[in-house]
Amino acid sequence: MKYHALFALVLASSTVLLAASPSPAQAADDAVSAVDPRIGTGGAGHTFPGATVPFGMVQLSPDTTMTDFKHSYAWAAGYQYGDPTIMGFSHTHFSGAGHSDLGDVLVMPISGDVRLDPGDASVPGSGYRSRFRHVTEVEHPGYYAVTLDDYDVRAELTASRRVGWHRYTFPRDKPAHLLLDLRPSIYDYPGKVSWARLHVGADGTVSGCRMTRGWAPGRVLCFAIRFSQPMTARTLYNRETNVPYKGFRGPGNQPADHDAQNGRALEAVFDFGKPVAPVMVKASISPVSEANAIDNLDREGKGWDFDAQRTKAQAAWKSALSVIDVQGTADQRTQLYTALYHTMLAPTLSMDANGDYRGPDYEVHKARGFDFYSTWSMWDVYRAQQPLLALLRPDLSTEFVRSLVASAQNSPFGLLPVWSYQGLETWCMIAYHAVPVIADAYLAGVRGFDADAALKTMVRSATYGPYGDLADYMKIGYVPIDKEAEGASKTLEYAYDDWALSRMARAMGRTDIADEFERRSHNWRNVWDPKSGFMRARQTDGQFHMPFNPAAAAYGSDYTEGNAWQYSWYVPQDIPGLIAAMGGQAQFTGKIDALFDAKVDPAIFRNVEDISGLIGWYAHGNEPDHHVAYLYDYAGAPWKTQQRLTQIMQTQYATSPDGLAGNDDLGQMSAWYIFTALGFYPVTPAGGEYAIGRPFLPRAVVHLGNKHDFTVIAEHLDAEHPYVGSVTLNGQPLEKPFLSRKSVLAGGELRFVMQAQPNTTKAFQ
Repeated sequence: MKYHALFALVLASSTVLLAASPSPAQAADDAVSAVDPRIGTGGAGHTFPGATVPFGMVQLSPDTTMTDFKHSYAWAAGYQYGDPTIMGFSHTHFSGAGHSDLGDVLVMPISGDVRLDPGDASVPGSGYRSRFRHVTEVEHPGYYAVTLDDYDVRAELTASRRVGWHRYTFPRDKPAHLLLDLRPSIYDYPGKVSWARLHVGADGTVSGCRMTRGWAPGRVLCFAIRFSQPMTARTLYNRETNVPYKGFRGPGNQPADHDAQNGRALEAVFDFGKPVAPVMVKASISPVSEANAIDNLDREGKGWDFDAQRTKAQAAWKSALSVIDVQGTADQRTQLYTALYHTMLAPTLSMDANGDYRGPDYEVHKARGFDFYSTWSMWDVYRAQQPLLALLRPDLSTEFVRSLVASAQNSPFGLLPVWSYQGLETWCMIAYHAVPVIADAYLAGVRGFDADAALKTMVRSATYGPYGDLADYMKIGYVPIDKEAEGASKTLEYAYDDWALSRMARAMGRTDIADEFERRSHNWRNVWDPKSGFMRARQTDGQFHMPFNPAAAAYGSDYTEGNAWQYSWYVPQDIPGLIAAMGGQAQFTGKIDALFDAKVDPAIFRNVEDISGLIGWYAHGNEPDHHVAYLYDYAGAPWKTQQRLTQIMQTQYATSPDGLAGNDDLGQMSAWYIFTALGFYPVTPAGGEYAIGRPFLPRAVVHLGNKHDFTVIAEHLDAEHPYVGSVTLNGQPLEKPFLSRKSVLAGGELRFVMQAQPNTTKAFQ
């Protein structure tokens, strides 16, 4: 993948001319118009371009491919920018995930003849998919449009929290149809649909459910659909068995019906004659029941004013994006606001309008006094995305924590989510990183949840022996590789989570819990090998796992999506201890230099798709390295942090569709960008401190959730002045490259003065 210099326009000149500050309303409009949802839709970004509202339950977006599960990685969001055809518009998508699923309730508008299978993208007319051109696409927050060339249909999409709104303008000289296909799924697992039902009510409401056996086996998703015009005819198909049905190809069909079908391969075609006005569709979803989907539609889907709904979606995004005001070039603003947009796509609402939600026990529960959110990629978002939202939207952080605690209370094991969506657990990835999410929020002053109940679930998650061999970890201080794969990574990540737990417990006055988990947080030392200079997995007998190759990475090895070079820095809770273990500051910074400067053939990771965005061994496209560039600060070399951040920002982010070096991972890659562009980063979530980097924006005002403003200004910011000469906080010199969260939350001004040469004599003056 080729990346482009991120700030070429602003850094090409020696000065930055700033216009007068816009009004708040104008700034909000500008923020929405600056977002480019195409960023990340190509390459390995795995984002989707379609319509949704902040943290909404519906993500209505085009699908270019729903491939078999063995090859689904590139299409984790259903859409790849380089694909030539669209097979339909479905209502659920992940943003930037490293795994695929969803793609529920696929709708395709068709003019003329109807084909019941998607067909081959390379053979026009072989199925119902249609060719399209990017020049006809329009992508804005809350709105997507495209022309389907094979049908001459203009498709427009918008969304509310639980409803997807469609407007299709058909040619007037051909019959218009809407095809509903309940067979495909983005994670196209063999036998993916366990069962489905489809029904047309007396009032024309189409409703149904399906159960899939994808990433979260047994997931149920229900829906309700209404059309703006009466159907002239309809046909419902069950194409499950080899019962022949005249006129259609495929594996065979059961007899068609007009009102209802049950089975595992359901489709429907709804006919509208030759409409003189656009056909509009509104579709709600529910993780609980058909009745709830209909109720969601009744409450949120009133009327047929598509443009009014689009305006409401845009207003929701104007409000959401108004938390940061940015001055800079067009490219800078596009990158910043698109990143902010991506941080607000997950977690997603997973609760019906009546308060019902489905828990990890597969039972239906009632949320009382809060909204239940799911879609948690905990291994990723605890690092920066959730700490960012705790600053910007503490009100939502309260809802998130209450959702996490409720999920644990509904869990058959009493455990917090690991990687969950629509309330269900996948057990993907490692550790118990919901713990630092809760701890960081609590220590940032987020309240409105039962802290005692939260702490109880945190302790339960950290002491449940069967999970990830916590039993051995608690007994001998590490996860033995002969008992559990990825033992080195698990030991390191457990130790950090233990530290975060101890921090919250101590703040609550629970010194007994705090002391126990602070002791456990030192377990990282049990996988440190001073002879090799790397973190390594041990066996039950205490011996390090052999053979050892620090470059080796494979699924199920000593490390999780990484190798020894990438994981040996993961001690965010005790960086001074890690520096000492590596031999002191000079040896420590020298080894980080070696990480970045190594000559590495990317082909070495061809069997580990997530390891991408390489600079030497440093892999920005995956999360374990995200804090590493900031570690120079802790060893007295902040100018090296500044050098590396410039290198990363110029090579790993761009304003093109392939502008993300790796999966956005539900906003983590984007949150890293936002913090780094502002000039500081939470190396240790729950630690209450940020490491100073260097700013990439001339001016930004962060409107914090506590009603304070924090302003960042960078003087002399350009290509010739990439280094920090000095920093002041509220006019007072910042003598160390660290910034307390308390000072940020208090509001004020952080002012950088940039210079041409690195300041190697003092951290700051």
